[in-house]
Amino acid sequence: MKAVRKSSLPLDPSAPLAEEHEFEAARGLPELLPAGERVLWQGSPDWRGLAREAFHVRKLVVYFAALVLLRVVLMAAEGATGAAMFISALWLVLLASAALGLLSFTAWLAAKSAIYTITNRRVVLRIGIVLTLTFNIPFRRIAAAGLHLRADGTGDLPLQLAPGDVIAFLHLWPHVRPWRAARPEPMLRCVPQAAQVAQLLSQAWAQETGVALANTAAQPEVSAAQSGQHALAGR
Repeated sequence: MKAVRKSSLPLDPSAPLAEEHEFEAARGLPELLPAGERVLWQGSPDWRGLAREAFHVRKLVVYFAALVLLRVVLMAAEGATGAAMFISALWLVLLASAALGLLSFTAWLAAKSAIYTITNRRVVLRIGIVLTLTFNIPFRRIAAAGLHLRADGTGDLPLQLAPGDVIAFLHLWPHVRPWRAARPEPMLRCVPQAAQVAQLLSQAWAQETGVALANTAAQPEVSAAQSGQHALAGR
């Protein structure tokens, strides 16, 4: 049985952002927190939202439905019997269901294995289905943050890293802002009650860094869904 190490997570600006580990000193954390630091919030992605937004399951349902319909139409144009069209469509439906089921299961695993932690000094992302990685991001190494709020209350919180700090896009995926391959932005993805989490993050960030933050009060569901990306901070 391995002994728990007594070292703590570094806040040194020169410390690496990523760490591979085999055990946790505390839930979601590879090391004990330093004295004076405390966990303000922990959570995981909503797996249904992750399946919809990162794995595009809903779009694939439409795609496979169109394929089945096209197949039936082409077979009908060729004079195929009803039984032949039914069997062909059934095979396509079974294959599509297997693919969608596999993607949904992968999304569930990705959400279950991920733990996002916000302390009064940093954001920590513990992610990875097979290989567990922890990304330790002190507030002073975050240049800006954002909030994309959806009508169901879930949302994404992308974190723009300070100049000189880069984490590979593939190391983060799916916990990364889409279409930012050149400058990947770690993202707390599909977080339940995202507006409250964003408010907590902005307050902790302001207290630690002294940066004046924009108002992150929760918007009404409809207008928030329509407005899309809301800035939390900048410096």
